[in-house]
Amino acid sequence: MTAPIPHLPSAPLGTGDLAAEITAQLSTQLCRVRLRGFPPPETPGPTLVAVAHGSRDPRALPTVRALLDRVRALRPGLAVRLGHIELNRPLLADTLDGLRGEAVLVPLLFGHGHHVTHDLPAALAGAPQLAGRVAAPLGPHPLLAEALHGRLLEAGFPGAPSPRTAVVLAAAGSRAPRSARDTERTAQLLSARLGGTPVLPAYASAAAPTVAEAVRTLTARGHDRIAVAGCFTAPGRFATQCADAAPGTAAAPLGDHPALARLVLHRYDQALLARTGSDPASVRAATVAV
Repeated sequence: MTAPIPHLPSAPLGTGDLAAEITAQLSTQLCRVRLRGFPPPETPGPTLVAVAHGSRDPRALPTVRALLDRVRALRPGLAVRLGHIELNRPLLADTLDGLRGEAVLVPLLFGHGHHVTHDLPAALAGAPQLAGRVAAPLGPHPLLAEALHGRLLEAGFPGAPSPRTAVVLAAAGSRAPRSARDTERTAQLLSARLGGTPVLPAYASAAAPTVAEAVRTLTARGHDRIAVAGCFTAPGRFATQCADAAPGTAAAPLGDHPALARLVLHRYDQALLARTGSDPASVRAATVAV
């Protein structure tokens, strides 16, 4: 019996975003459906290596582990490992050293910054025993907007749009122009999810505006109920810094939000589709809006 496709978000999406959302929804069913180009369900696929940045905050590692537990629950039988770029163990290099065969590195990061475009490919190059590839970062994508929206509602942000409300979307920041464009696109998706509520990107480092500057801009535009939503997987220095700059509501890091776990698997599945190249139409649908 074919499982029903979960309902799509209520906010209007563009054609590309709608295709990406449909692909994401379907990716959660792949563990139960045999598709051309994929191994049979009883055959484990390449190892999913989730790559977190790392943090000295003691809450960070348990939060990331909780997210990966949710990923494993969604895809039983899939080998899921964790590696950190810095500050926490296991480090990515140590995780890759212990693997053989095939792996897909899924960055728990939200844009095409230096870590995604340089550090992760370099880490794979340093593990010649592995056949692997780097998946796209988690943003921008409608599932990321869903997770951000959920955390805002949990923090008490009103569900209905109002002329007085606005949101600052806080990200780590990068000097890479593409990373800023990714954050801007995520802000647009979150705004649509919020029924048109203004969402202004801001950054903890390496880019402008800061959260405080974005708050001042929105205040000058007449918004006096401003919340901060953070593009952060787990608690850490940047997440705390951005939350502390909020004039009111500050949403929690995304952590193990169900939509984020689905997005991790979607990025993994995208990478497999691109690797097989056996269904060009599916590859185009999977990579749209990335």
